[in-house]
Amino acid sequence: MEFDFINTQIYKDAKAYNKTIKQILKETKPDRILADQLKRAALSILLNFSEGYGRYHRAEKRHMYVTARASVNECVACLDVLYDDGIPKTLLEQSETIAKMLSGLINKFKG
Repeated sequence: MEFDFINTQIYKDAKAYNKTIKQILKETKPDRILADQLKRAALSILLNFSEGYGRYHRAEKRHMYVTARASVNECVACLDVLYDDGIPKTLLEQSETIAKMLSGLINKFKG
């Protein structure tokens, strides 16, 4: 069995994003609740995309991609709390890139 999702650009970007989030948490050391929420949201992007990729029915795929995109929004909200003076531009750009790719998949699997 091959796991083709590992070779997709969105998976690679989500994995890099997850790694970036982990590094940020090491450097900023936010309170435990925020750190846990941000870590889980970043991982959720990767996991929900992967699960959706393996689903056979269009509606199931779309649902998982919508959930993954919602997790991107959750990350951005956590980052906004973490960075009171504004989220670093590179993080916003990474978030936006992943959200746009997921939106493209969501639109592809509509109705």
